[in-house]
Amino acid sequence: MKRTTSIAAAFLLLSSVIYAQDDNKYRSDNSDEFRTLLGHNRRNGFYGAFTLGYSEIGNRDGVIFGGRMEWITGHSLGVGIGGTGFINENHYEATLNSDVFLTGGYGGLILEPILMPKYPVHFSFPVLLGAGGISYVTKDDDLARNMIRDSETFLIVEPGAEIELNLTKNFRLSIGTSYRLTTPFDVGTNGVQAVSSKSIRAFSYLITFKVGRF
Repeated sequence: MKRTTSIAAAFLLLSSVIYAQDDNKYRSDNSDEFRTLLGHNRRNGFYGAFTLGYSEIGNRDGVIFGGRMEWITGHSLGVGIGGTGFINENHYEATLNSDVFLTGGYGGLILEPILMPKYPVHFSFPVLLGAGGISYVTKDDDLARNMIRDSETFLIVEPGAEIELNLTKNFRLSIGTSYRLTTPFDVGTNGVQAVSSKSIRAFSYLITFKVGRF
């Protein structure tokens, strides 16, 4: 919670600093003109994005990576599809005498309300509705390969919040967080403590690069 509170406070501070600047430099007679940090943008339409981030998965550090494509309607609502992959760090499991890790992914429909999109700094609230899978994997050093011991599927809802910077008319950078909510599952092997769905119900901390016509 402390980490989440700190990130939220940083978002609000950055937004306050930007909006405290003289707004006259951004004014225009055209009410549809976008305001950016490095220029102006009057376009709208669609974008593609790539995301990197961190999250705890199975109570261990994990890496998040993914992408999405969205069509933007009226500059204020994105609708599209996206997918996310994840993997956590290797750790030794004595009952298997092997290093193990969790990996998987999910994807689906994305709805993204965007607040004050014409300002150089604004907010968006993407929500993913979809399905995914997770695998329990062991590492065989002798054979130099990984072996999937068990896999499970799940449904997922992942709401998020982002602070977004209009850097140029075709490029945006966002920093945000999201929370994974999944249907119940248990993944593991005989003789090993199963990993439940609670293991991936956690916050992710993300940076997203967006390119397109906004």
